[in-house]
Amino acid sequence: MARFQPPDHTRGDANTLGGYMAVHDRPAAFEGEDGFSYSAEIVTDHTGETDAPYAAYLLFVRWARIGAQSPEGHLETDYLATARTEAEARSRVGAWPLSAVKSALDELVAKQRGDAAPRRWWDAMRDERGDEEDVE
Repeated sequence: MARFQPPDHTRGDANTLGGYMAVHDRPAAFEGEDGFSYSAEIVTDHTGETDAPYAAYLLFVRWARIGAQSPEGHLETDYLATARTEAEARSRVGAWPLSAVKSALDELVAKQRGDAAPRRWWDAMRDERGDEEDVE
């Protein structure tokens, strides 16, 4: 069961991804241009490189629109930072402003969507319910 945690602004800058996660004790969430809700997580990986053996990237979990709140898919960036330690790679991506994280999500959604027009959540909900009403 979820419980409300008041923000603790002594833990970081809530305008950055890592700071937001520390201050609010939860992942940052964004609405994608496809109308889905996404939460953002920093993930690290081994690069196999001697000088920078760790890399960090963003994983965006896409959540279902209706029904139980469950993951429905994901998007991920390429490596965004490399470093000598896992903590350093994570910290570099965590320093990204939330606006840059949202831009990265928008780029991934656009790339996945291709030439199809974006749909906002209210359009998607209307379509899934089968509403015939034309909203213009």
